[in-house]
This record gives sequence, structure tokens and C-alpha cells, in this order.
Amino acid sequence: MQYAATHLVVMGVAGSGKSTLAAALSRQLGWLCAEADEFHPQSNIQKMSQGIPLQDEDRWPWLQEIQNWMTTQAQAGNSTVLTCSALKQSYRRLLAQAEGRVLFLHLHGEADLIGQRMQGREGHFMPPTLLPSQLATLEPLSDEEIAAGSLRLDISKSPEELVKTVITALQLPADQAP
Repeated sequence: MQYAATHLVVMGVAGSGKSTLAAALSRQLGWLCAEADEFHPQSNIQKMSQGIPLQDEDRWPWLQEIQNWMTTQAQAGNSTVLTCSALKQSYRRLLAQAEGRVLFLHLHGEADLIGQRMQGREGHFMPPTLLPSQLATLEPLSDEEIAAGSLRLDISKSPEELVKTVITALQLPADQAP
């Protein structure tokens, strides 16, 4: 089946490297890139800044905004790369309803490595104290999601290795980058 647009949703817990991989894929593919954090209402940002984990009722409007953005881009003929934690299968089902082909790239790795990365970040509203709640919420990709083309990626590999893995596995046109 041919799709007018493809959306790569780089997913995983905070600190797993979503922004780094999404930016690298966007450059390589020449696709639009967006950070899901940009879609959060101020109330969500305030909660997370205070170390308060988000609940589903906080996440549904945010996820709907992201899905709407993907559909708008697909209608304009644009493929995208997007960062989004997408921790639960129910969240991914909502995002997958966007127009176009939606594939999830799950960045996974050891909690210690992710925690170290979070400690080294500056200027981000998500404190490392929320990592345990994110890990507890995370539902790994299902067999059905993987069969549909979504990928599980090991964060111990370099961003360059991960980009090559994604482009090869999904047979994406990597020659679009300047």
C-alpha cells in the first residue's frame, strides 16, 4: 500500500534520545520535524516542572493535538518525524489514526543510562525524578505494532547507527538530504 505521507514517531521515556534521533532523521530524510513537548498545554508543563506525573486526562488533549498536526501535514503532502513519549498502546492507537502511515520508533535502554542522560540535560522541564513513573507507564511495542513496521531501537547505539537502521529497515529514501 502506498501512502501519501509517512509519520515517524520517535517514542520512549524522557531522556532516551528522542530529540537527537528525530533531528538526525529529519535532516537525513528532508522531512518536517516536531517536538511533542511543543503541543503540551501550560498546565501539563507546570505539573511536570513540579515533579507531578501526568495522568491520562492530562495526556488525551495533548495527544489529540499531535494527531491533528500529523493529519494536517499529511493533507499538505508532508511526511514528518515527531518526538512523542507515546508510552501506552492506547496513546499510540490514537496517534496512528492520523492520516498517512504512522510508524513508531521505540528508543529503549537501561534505566541507569537514561537517568545519566537526564542528569546531563539543561533547560528541560522534565526532572529526572519522573523517570520511574515513565518507566512504570511504558508499554513496549506490541507484536502487531512491530509487524506493521514499527521498530524497537537500542539507545546504546550511536544516533548515526540508529538512523541507518531506521532507513534500511523501513526502506526510506535517504537521498533527499542536502
